[in-house]
Amino acid sequence: MASNPYAISQDVASAVRLFLGELYYNTNKGMPYFQQILGKSSPQAIMKSQAEKAALTVPEVVQAKCTSLSVSSSKTLSGVIEVIDVNGTAQNVTF
Repeated sequence: MASNPYAISQDVASAVRLFLGELYYNTNKGMPYFQQILGKSSPQAIMKSQAEKAALTVPEVVQAKCTSLSVSSSKTLSGVIEVIDVNGTAQNVTF
């Protein structure tokens, strides 16, 4: 079991990697990879916004800003999100 702040980083990275509809008990959570990201020509601003929205689903996160985002030639999404938790601790989360 990880403890905060590392646990928050883990949860944020997991939230961004989750495909919309993949979580069987709450199909509303996750990134719209199939709907808006993979194989689409979505502007980077939309993808960053979706990543920030996913990060904010983590209960302890109060602010999220995607500072870096890239899609590789093999269609792998990666980036960095700066998050601030309820204790005011800021950290960069790589996904």
